[in-house]
Amino acid sequence: MKFKTTNYGNRKEILKFPDHYVNVAITVSDAGVSPNAEGRKVVPAGTILGGGVLADETKLAVKATTGEDGSNAEGVLFYDVDVTDGPAKGAMLIHGFIDTGKLPAAPTDEEVAALKQITFVE
Repeated sequence: MKFKTTNYGNRKEILKFPDHYVNVAITVSDAGVSPNAEGRKVVPAGTILGGGVLADETKLAVKATTGEDGSNAEGVLFYDVDVTDGPAKGAMLIHGFIDTGKLPAAPTDEEVAALKQITFVE
């Protein structure tokens, strides 16, 4: 039997202006996620996501990739998602203002261009 742990601490806030944003429900993939020091696979808040989830809600959200044709970025993971036990539900920001200082990695120029409804603020 598997038990899921619950963390009741404060979650990381990535928004610059927390009263103006739009999220969509997604399922985050566990593929390619490495365990942290505690052995948990956690996709951090602020990860740029893609994978075709906006066009097809049955697809799993994965870390966005950038190629010659630009980025496949569709949104930004709103809060940390634990995928240790497999794909897990999450929220993806598709419109709003994000504080770039709170992201795990700075967005590339291609990702910024792909995310037309998101403004990255220093």
